[in-house]
Amino acid sequence: MNEKTFCSLESWKSAIVTLPDASFFELMRSVFGNIKTPFNKQRLMEDLAAFLSREEIQKILAAYIDEKDARIIAAVSLLGNPFSGEMESFFSGEINYAELHDILLNLEERFILFRFTDEGLSRLALNPILEPILSPLAANKELLLPSFPRDAAPVPFSGALPAGARKSFPDDRVLAGLLSFVSGNKVFFKTEGGFRKRIIDLGKQVFPGLEPETLIGGLLALGLFRIDGDKLFPDYRRFSGFGRLTPRERMEYWAAGICCFRGEAQSPGAVSSYLYRNRIRAFSVFIHSFLDMLSPSRVYPLDSLRRLAVVLERNPGREAGQDKFDKALLLEVLEKTGLLESSSPEYLRPGSLIQDIARNETPDSAADTPGAAGPVLAPDASLSFIVYPEIAYEDALGLAAMLDIREAGAAVRFELTRDSAVRGFDRGIPAAAMLELLRRLSGGRIDESLAWTLKDWENRYGEVSFHKGFVLRLSEERRYLAETGPLAGLIKETLAPGVYLLPETAEDEAAEALQKAGVDIIARRGENAGAGRPRAGGGTEGKAGGNGKPAREFAGSAAFPPLSSLLPAPPPKVPAPASAPPPRVPAADSAPAALPSVHLSPGAGEALEPNSIKQRFHSILKEMKIDKAERDELAARIERRLVLVETQLKNASIRYEKLEARGLDYVGKALIAKQAIAMKSPLEVIWAQPGKSADRFFGIPLTLEKEGGESILVINPFGAGGSTEKDMRIPLGKISFLRRIKKSIFENIS
Repeated sequence: MNEKTFCSLESWKSAIVTLPDASFFELMRSVFGNIKTPFNKQRLMEDLAAFLSREEIQKILAAYIDEKDARIIAAVSLLGNPFSGEMESFFSGEINYAELHDILLNLEERFILFRFTDEGLSRLALNPILEPILSPLAANKELLLPSFPRDAAPVPFSGALPAGARKSFPDDRVLAGLLSFVSGNKVFFKTEGGFRKRIIDLGKQVFPGLEPETLIGGLLALGLFRIDGDKLFPDYRRFSGFGRLTPRERMEYWAAGICCFRGEAQSPGAVSSYLYRNRIRAFSVFIHSFLDMLSPSRVYPLDSLRRLAVVLERNPGREAGQDKFDKALLLEVLEKTGLLESSSPEYLRPGSLIQDIARNETPDSAADTPGAAGPVLAPDASLSFIVYPEIAYEDALGLAAMLDIREAGAAVRFELTRDSAVRGFDRGIPAAAMLELLRRLSGGRIDESLAWTLKDWENRYGEVSFHKGFVLRLSEERRYLAETGPLAGLIKETLAPGVYLLPETAEDEAAEALQKAGVDIIARRGENAGAGRPRAGGGTEGKAGGNGKPAREFAGSAAFPPLSSLLPAPPPKVPAPASAPPPRVPAADSAPAALPSVHLSPGAGEALEPNSIKQRFHSILKEMKIDKAERDELAARIERRLVLVETQLKNASIRYEKLEARGLDYVGKALIAKQAIAMKSPLEVIWAQPGKSADRFFGIPLTLEKEGGESILVINPFGAGGSTEKDMRIPLGKISFLRRIKKSIFENIS
């Protein structure tokens, strides 16, 4: 239950007392009948509070609550005093605008709901006097977010997906496969933008059932890949930082990146990991919190998941003004990444991937530590290997650095090729280290011919080579600096006496080391000739760091903080209804003698049946000597569950209000249309067109125009979610049914 489930008694009293006089006294007359003068609002409020606090009155109010009422009560609690627009969004697709408005108005008239103003917004709240009967309903989230045990789900979740369904999901093996795929196919993009057709076709072949362009787009948004012209490059430092997350958090970040790519970037060239950083973190936290609220042993209808996302979006821990998320896209991406799984379009549950992870998931889990598991690599041929799901992240990336991905579907298979081995050598991985990794992961099942082939490639690799980096030249009297600690650690290779090769990103660090050693003049020859090329430690789009931001800002795990550290503090827990203090209301015996008395039928200690209650009131009404208009009005009040005691019938103060007209009642329809236009009230319209079935819709009437002797109703109909569509023009005489939907009784704030 939300911590704001029940406001203070004073808030409720204030909302009633500040009603316009006409509304206030009409409300009081609906309970007490004719009110004696002089009027005393405060005394009337005390009388009303005492009346509603009576046990027998609350029993009748509770009996009148039907399933739709209960769902509205639970939603007001779950959403924490929402405004009407939030209720419309929450029940979108289930309850249309006009029906929802009708239910809310009825609950207001029955004193179950009231409205108050908060920061300029009219919010809905539950009546604190009725807390004893409303608390159980307010706490029952299953009314709004139904779910089913796996064994009792409406559709089977046996683990076997239907024929033709996608059976592969992205995981660390697929991530490693994409890293290998990008490393082996650097030219990815057309001149005018977008992926090359060759890349798309090859991606579909290698990653069957997955969407490699979308997966790569998500990794681009995370900054794990970077674009340089028509080429795509991995950022190994960010990949390393990504590995410090738990497997589940990696997938949640990846899903967030896909959502940003799909929802905002539209094309790979528009992706900027720097600009999306805060958005992705917020999305990742949202996904993490969302999945935490689901039970792996239960199955959820789509409506439950969508509503859960709406509730989570209103979490008080989220930043004010933070953008909302596309719920349909969110659920689609969670399913495609395996965080949710489905065997029916209408039902989802936490995916087998996340369930497997949940069995053994801590930041330092042994399942994610290199060498902790048994063999995770099976030689498929002399140079080909099947990779098992249990492989650790670092080991999977180690394979990607030296093998080519060949298949990432139901099975994941890599192959050692000459080109893939050269990539590994370029990354500084010697043949001995490659062999050691393959032997460890396969349990020693490596053919000696593979070892011979790999060492032969390494020998040929050393015969002709390019070197990429910064060249440091030291004069003979300065060569001793190459032996000093800070500088010695940066030197990759001595090319000739006094000529040293340093990593291309180490220029600033080397300059700092030389300055500390007392060198105050350092030549940087060729720098102007390379204008436009990024400097070490910072640069333009396409280099580590991208977008002119220092590379260190994106390095390591700082770019991917654990999601648990970003979660907002949970709201204070609300005591269970059983331990909640009783509502602060006047004692029942303090009510004045003039208050209506209640006569319950025999068996009052048992639950009351609403139809029996209404039938008893209809029997009383039948014996009353009143005219037809009064009888119809009181009968309508009974059906709207507004009558709680028989004195509300016998002492009723009746103000007849025509709300609907049918068929040939042209005058009545015109009157209702004019009232609705003046009050800006919604209308329910049934329009029977020749040769067509009758259309029923709701909308706001704009005007009543004359056209060739006919009155034309111009109305703006409500579409999905309460949004408006194109204005309609309907001849008044053609309308078979017209009903004005009353506004909230709290008109001064609605």
